[in-house]
Amino acid sequence: MKDLLWQAALSTLNPNPTDSCPLYLNYATVAALPSRVSRHNSPSAAHFVTRLVRTCLPPGTHRCILMVCERSDAFASACALARAFPLFTHRSGAARRADKKTVTVEFFLVGQDNGPVEVSTLQCLANATEGVRLAARIVDTPCNEMNTDTFLEEIKKVGKDLGITPTIIRDEELKMRGFGGIYGVGKAALHPPALAVLSHTPEGATQTIAWVGKGIVYDTGGLSIKGKTTMPGMKRDCGGAAAVLGAFRAAIKQGFKDNLHAVFCLAENSVGPNSTRPDDIHLLYSGKTVEINNTDAEGRLVLADGVSYACKDLGADIILDVATLTGAQGIATGKYHAAVLTNSAEWEAACVKAGRRCGDLVHPLVYCPELHFSEFTSAVADMKNSVADRDNSPSSCAGLFIASHIGFDWPGVWVHLDIAAPVHAGERATGFGVALLLALFGRASEDPLLNLVSPLGCDVDAQEGDMERDSKRRRLV
Repeated sequence: MKDLLWQAALSTLNPNPTDSCPLYLNYATVAALPSRVSRHNSPSAAHFVTRLVRTCLPPGTHRCILMVCERSDAFASACALARAFPLFTHRSGAARRADKKTVTVEFFLVGQDNGPVEVSTLQCLANATEGVRLAARIVDTPCNEMNTDTFLEEIKKVGKDLGITPTIIRDEELKMRGFGGIYGVGKAALHPPALAVLSHTPEGATQTIAWVGKGIVYDTGGLSIKGKTTMPGMKRDCGGAAAVLGAFRAAIKQGFKDNLHAVFCLAENSVGPNSTRPDDIHLLYSGKTVEINNTDAEGRLVLADGVSYACKDLGADIILDVATLTGAQGIATGKYHAAVLTNSAEWEAACVKAGRRCGDLVHPLVYCPELHFSEFTSAVADMKNSVADRDNSPSSCAGLFIASHIGFDWPGVWVHLDIAAPVHAGERATGFGVALLLALFGRASEDPLLNLVSPLGCDVDAQEGDMERDSKRRRLV
């Protein structure tokens, strides 16, 4: 009888793009994902996984999800499931609930390589999903709780878990040491700005990677203040730093073979007697001067200091910055795809491929500094911080501002990810960026699953042999 009921339920499914059928008086639901997706989507249909779980999971205290997928889609599917269960809530009913809700997730692998899921794979999925939920919790938490002091405590907590003591530069020390971007943005706030760094430096490392996250815990716009309709939601302006923290925690727990630095540029863009004014000129850590013509273009200022520090002090070969940088990103690449801007065609392709494999989708922006950087021309400083023409690829220009502080002729790899739109879905954070960083740098991991989803193929490693580990010029892509 159960088999007949099951077959009857399956026969009713007609995914367009998804479909579901309740079973056993709504005690269970069977749901179907799209049978095919376009080339700019993830084969895992990760966004539909999250959507189906949110809408179709039956109520209850103890629930179970059976995920049927191919091994290559397990990582993306697990991260998609994690997005459906956010941690942050201040609803009074949740605090009074005696029994905590639990959700058990099981994987049933089909297709090629469909053997049992190894314990190591489950541990990787657990660490990745914890990273996604950590990032989402930080982004969901309002600034009256998640200020720069609290964010630093989150960083210290992760550092303690990993046995790493963070480097922290704060307040007037930032000014004294030349971090004019971070200090200028955050100096008006009650809680002072900070640059924090978590560093993983294993023996045998052959290259140095820096992940730089924008951590604006709240963005009023400063004196170029936002309106009443555009300011709500600006607690999410720390989404880049949150993604870096969640990804760093998971990457180190799974074993990372190269030097990895997580750089957090933390500030609150507030309004007060000490606020930066339009027309002010700041000296940034790169040694370049910036004329402020828009205090609401603050993210690029803090990231400019962050990437300069990664280049000058950390000696990074690869610098990747993650930021909720521009509202124009959502227009350029939409709500689901982050925008990537990079000085490397190989890394541009790798970001797109990694996004499809992990579910954090990515699409390229135009990289053409010789045509676009003139938008920042200043008569009295090295550059302005906002473009002259807002109709001339503003998301590309914003990223180029950051790159200019390490130099367009810098020989290393620079990648900029603008995640302004995909950092949230509706009023909830997505933890976007954690899965993407883990997948993109998966070949630097000791974990087989992260190796599998990495855009660097195993066949390349096999051809180049063990000598590759000894080469300083080795690249992940």
